[in-house]
Amino acid sequence: MGSLAQTGDKPLESPSNARTKDEIRKAIWNYLEQQDLARFPRPVYNRIPNFVGSGIAAEKIKELREFKEANVIKVNPDSPQAMVRRIVLETGRTLLMPTPRLRGGFLKVDPSQIGRQASRKASSIAGAFRIGEKISLSKLPKIDLIVAGSVAVSLDGGRVGKGEGYSELEFGVLRGRGRVGDETKIVTTVHDSQIVERVPVERYDIPVDYILTPTRVIETRTQIPRPDGIYWDLVSDRMLERMPVLKELRGFSG
Repeated sequence: MGSLAQTGDKPLESPSNARTKDEIRKAIWNYLEQQDLARFPRPVYNRIPNFVGSGIAAEKIKELREFKEANVIKVNPDSPQAMVRRIVLETGRTLLMPTPRLRGGFLKVDPSQIGRQASRKASSIAGAFRIGEKISLSKLPKIDLIVAGSVAVSLDGGRVGKGEGYSELEFGVLRGRGRVGDETKIVTTVHDSQIVERVPVERYDIPVDYILTPTRVIETRTQIPRPDGIYWDLVSDRMLERMPVLKELRGFSG
């Protein structure tokens, strides 16, 4: 498993048998646990893993031009991106956070309405529910930057999530409402050891434009196309029942 570690500017070849997304996930989760690079909540299996140095990686978002120019930033609700959410609010930017499993749609937290002292509370899931505003699709703001959690990423912008597809669904919903497009940059924060040589890419996968680690800022200059929106042929009746936001979007799209 040492082959997942970084050497210089290039990732070493991921394990020869780790060719599918599931194999890559298991390899990363095992490595982070075995090398004690994981932080609470543990174990990291079946999660977007929280990692040692996640706060340092988060701070690097301030270096990005796209962050400096952004007014509204969408950040996933997972633990390793908690500091990113806090930085968004503390720097006066509006935070859009999807609710876990997208069951409650999206929460908007406007820092001008809460004050700097409340930013730490509002950056947590529970705090965002208490302090933020649940908004309908018709009130979604334009998103200037997206931060997504990852289990693994490749230097060409490929991304592997935890396998449930929520980041892709969130992007699809936002794209379906015209709130994001091909120009919207996508950032992820990961440990250096979460970078692998290659990952499989499906039509619905979102690529990443920037990889922030505790040691580096990597611009991928990805050529992987963004999804066009929600691929309704992949949406089951059960998903529609569990995520009313999908029903709402289908109503808009006819």
